[in-house]
Amino acid sequence: MPLKPWYKIVTPREDLREGKPLDASEFAIHLDQVIEGRAPEDYKDPERFFTRTYLTKGLIEVVCEVIRRLSGETVGASPVINLTTQFGGGKTHALTLLYHLIKNGERARNWIGVNRLLDAAQLNSIPQGVVAIFVGTAFDVLKGHSGNGEPTRFTPWGEIAWQIGGEKGYEIVKEHDVKRTAPSGNIIRKLFPPDKPVLILMDEVLNYMNRARARKVGSSNLSSQFLQFLQNLTSEASGRAGVSLVLSLPMSEQEMTVEDQADFGRLQKLSTRIDKPYVLSEGYEIVEIIRRRLFEYPMDIGTDGKKVISEYVEWIMEHRQQLPSWFPVQSTHEIFESSYPFHPTVLSVFERKWQTLPRFQQTRGILRLLALWVSKAYQEGFKGAHRDPLITLGTAPLDDSLFRAAVFEQLGDSRLEAAVVTDIVGKKSHAVRLDEEAVDTIKKARLHRKVACAVFFESSGGQAREEATLPEIRLALGEPDLDIGNIETALESLTEACYYLTCEKSKYRFSLVPNLNKLLSDRRASIQESAIKEAIRAEIQRVFAAGPGVERVFFPEKSGQIPDRAALTLVILPPEQSLEEGARKETLEKIDLFTREHGSSARTFKSALLWAVPDNPRQLNEDARKLLAWEALEDEADELRLESSQRKQLSENMKRAERDLRESVWRTYKNVYLLDKNNRWKCVDLGLVHSSAADSLVSLILSRLNQEGDIEETISPNFLVRNWPPAFTEWSTKSVRDAFFASPQFPRLINPETIKQTIADGVIRGLFGYAGKTPTGQYNPFYFVTSINVFDIEISEDVFLIPKEVAQAISEGEKPPIAPEKETRISPEAGVPPPTTGEIEVTVDKEKEIAAPSASSIVWEGEIPPQKWMNFYTKVLSKFATGEGLKIYLKFEAKPESGISSQKIEETKVSLRELGLREDIEIKEEQNEQEGKSNSSN
Repeated sequence: MPLKPWYKIVTPREDLREGKPLDASEFAIHLDQVIEGRAPEDYKDPERFFTRTYLTKGLIEVVCEVIRRLSGETVGASPVINLTTQFGGGKTHALTLLYHLIKNGERARNWIGVNRLLDAAQLNSIPQGVVAIFVGTAFDVLKGHSGNGEPTRFTPWGEIAWQIGGEKGYEIVKEHDVKRTAPSGNIIRKLFPPDKPVLILMDEVLNYMNRARARKVGSSNLSSQFLQFLQNLTSEASGRAGVSLVLSLPMSEQEMTVEDQADFGRLQKLSTRIDKPYVLSEGYEIVEIIRRRLFEYPMDIGTDGKKVISEYVEWIMEHRQQLPSWFPVQSTHEIFESSYPFHPTVLSVFERKWQTLPRFQQTRGILRLLALWVSKAYQEGFKGAHRDPLITLGTAPLDDSLFRAAVFEQLGDSRLEAAVVTDIVGKKSHAVRLDEEAVDTIKKARLHRKVACAVFFESSGGQAREEATLPEIRLALGEPDLDIGNIETALESLTEACYYLTCEKSKYRFSLVPNLNKLLSDRRASIQESAIKEAIRAEIQRVFAAGPGVERVFFPEKSGQIPDRAALTLVILPPEQSLEEGARKETLEKIDLFTREHGSSARTFKSALLWAVPDNPRQLNEDARKLLAWEALEDEADELRLESSQRKQLSENMKRAERDLRESVWRTYKNVYLLDKNNRWKCVDLGLVHSSAADSLVSLILSRLNQEGDIEETISPNFLVRNWPPAFTEWSTKSVRDAFFASPQFPRLINPETIKQTIADGVIRGLFGYAGKTPTGQYNPFYFVTSINVFDIEISEDVFLIPKEVAQAISEGEKPPIAPEKETRISPEAGVPPPTTGEIEVTVDKEKEIAAPSASSIVWEGEIPPQKWMNFYTKVLSKFATGEGLKIYLKFEAKPESGISSQKIEETKVSLRELGLREDIEIKEEQNEQEGKSNSSN
C-alpha cells in the first residue's frame, strides 16, 4: 500500500493553505510595530505569539535570566544580556517574547510554554513591570520621536526615560536629550522606580549608531554619546536589583562599514564586560522553530506519519554504506521524526551549504522561502499532481516565480535564472524533457527534475564552490521503493544534456557559466551538411574495411562500378539510400537494377553480390554532427579559455562521440540483401548489433549468412558430383568456380580459391579426374586417384574435371565414349552451363620407350611474342609438366601506348590470386617516367 502524502497527515497554517502571497515581512518582527499595534496578528496577539513560538534551550535561558532578575533574584539573573543569532529563532523574536511576558505578568500564566519557563526559572509567578523599548531602525537621528501631545525625544535616553516614567521621567533627562549629551549614572539611576521592575529592550542599536555618527555634538558626535550612555546604563543596571537590559547588536555584516565594525567591537566588549552573549537556537532546534511557524499546532502525525518515517529509516539503514559519512545513521529515526514533514536535508542544507553566502538571511528569508515551498507543495498535492510522502529538496517549486525570486534573494544573484529555467524547471528544460522520455519508473518519480533540484540546493546554487556529492544526492532523494541506481542514471543523463551543470570527480554543481554542452549546442548548429556527409562516409569505410578479405564496393553510383566476376562482393550503399519511409522503394529498385546489369550488359555473377543497406540514417547524422562539433571545440579550446577540467572532459567527450558514431554505423547497417535459391530477394536482418558482437561488421555479416546457409567457407567434392551437369563429360574448372557465384542454386564461397581444395580432395578420393587438354584433344596433364597439390590446381577454361567413369577408363588405357568438345559458357540468368550432346574421340598415348637421359637439366631464356605464349606452353613446357622438376621463373612487362587503367591493374591482381600466385606488381607512374625523361634531357 502506498505511503500517505504529507499534506494529508499534517496541516499548514491557513494562509499557506490558501496560497496567499507571502512577503518576507510576514516573518520579520518589528518591535516598534508590536508596541504600536501595527504588526500581524501572530505577533501582536500575545497568546497566538506564544502558540507559534518554540522555546529553544537558548531562549529559555534568556527568559529565565530576565524574569529572575526582575523578580529580585541575583543568582542566575544577569543584568545585561547580549543576543546573537543563528538560523531560526531570531533576536527580535526573543525581545518580543520578553515584551509580551513582562507587560502581561500573571495574565500570561495560561499561555503555551509559560509554565515551562517558570519551572526552569524556579519561580512561582511572572513579574509584571515597566518595559521600555528602543528600536534603532525606527528612531530618527534628526527629528527624534513623539506622539500626539507628547514632547519630542531626540535621543535614545530621552525615549527610554519617557517610556519608563512618562513626562516626569523625561524631565529628568530633558536637558541631556535636547543637547544630545549622554546622562551620567546618577541621572540614569533616578529613572528606575523603586516599586516596579524595569525591562529595557534595545534592538538594532548598530543601525542607529551608523546614522548618529553624522550628528555632531560639540567635539564629539551622537554615536559616541550613545556609546557613553550604554556604558553608564549597563553599570547602573548591574547595580540595581529588578532592572534588566537586553541588547540586540548585529546588523547585516555585508552592510557594515569600517566604522560600523569598530562600533560593533566596542558594543561587544561593553556587553560582555557585564555578561556573556547568548545564542538563541542550536541546529537541532531549528526544525521545531520552523514547524511552529508554518504548520497548525499541536502537530500529530499519527500512525500514517509514523509509517512514513519507519519506511524511510529502513531505506536509510539498507543503503547506509552509500550515504554521506557525516549523516548520523544511528539517530535516523529521531532525525526524521523531528523533521517531519520535511526531509532532514531540506533544513540541514541551509546550515551546511548556504550560511557562507554573503546575503543569506538566517531567519526571515528562509522562513519565507519554506513558507512558499510548503504552500506550493500543498496546493499541487491536493490538485492531484503529486503524492510525495515528504517535502524533499527534489520537490522544491523552482517553477514558481515567487519561490524562485525568494531563492535568488538568498543567493544574492538572479543570474541563475537562465540555469534554472534551461536545465531544471522550464517547460522545455532538460530535466523535464528527460523525465518525459524516461522509462515509467523514472518518469513517474520525476527523478531527473528531483536530482537537478537537489544538486542546485546542495551546491549553494552555484554561488560558492560548494558541490553536491553523489552520497549527498542519494540521501536527499532516497525513498522507499526507489532503486538507488536510478539516481546515478538520472545524473548521467543530466550531465550529458544540461547547459549549466558541471561534474568533476563525481561532484556536481550548477554554475553561472555555460558548460561544454551549451558550447556543443552552439557549434552543432554551424556544422555544414557536406562535412557531416563526408564524416559519415569515412566512418562507414573504416568500419567495413576491417575483417575478412571479401571485395568491398562503397557507395556505387553506376552499376558498372561494381565488378562482374566470380568473387564474393559486399556492396555498401550510402546512408541516404536507406530503408526508411520515403526512400525504401527507390533503394530496393536500385539494388535490383545494379544486380541484373553491369554497365550496358547483363550481369553474369549476380549471386556474388551482397548488399549492405542502411536502416535509418538519422542517428548517424546526429552522431556525426556531434563529433564534428566536439572537434571544432577542441580546435577553439585556447580561444575559449577552457579550464583544465573542461579540456579533460572535452577529450573524454570526443572519445565517446567517436565511439557513438562507430556504434551507430553498426546499428544502421543491419540489413543484408541477396538473391535466394529462387532468384528472389532475401533480406537478412542482423538485429540490434554493436561492435562487441564480432571482430568486425563484415565478419558478423559473413557469419550470419553462413548460419543461414547462403555462403560457405568450404564445399565438399561430393557436392560437385551431385550437381554435375548431366550432359557434361568434362567440366572446366572455371565453369565450376563460376557456378558458385552465378547460380542461385549453388552456395556462395567466401573465398573462391577454396574450390581448388575441393577439386584436389575429389581427385585424391577418386570422385572425378582433373586434366588439361592439349590442342590435339589429349588430356595432359591428367590426375585421378593420385596425390595432387592444391597449388597445382588451375582455374581455367582449358582445365577440366572428368567424370569418374571416364577418368577410370582413361587410367586403364581405354577409349571411352564422351561428348564432343563444346565451349562452356556461364548463363547470365542461371549460371549453370546449358546441356549439350555429342561425341569426341580421345586418343590415349601409348607408353613409349624411355630413352636414356643425356642431360641433368635444360635452361632457356628469351623474349616470346605475346601471341605465341599459349603455343610455347603446349609445344615446350607441356613435355615436362607431367613430371617433376619443372621450375618456371617468369617476368613480363606490359607497356601499351595508351597506358594501363587502375581497373586492369586490379583485374591482373585478382587473376594472380586465383592462380595462387603473389599479386605483387611493380607499377610505374606515367608522370614519374615523364619527369625522368625530362631530367635526363637536361
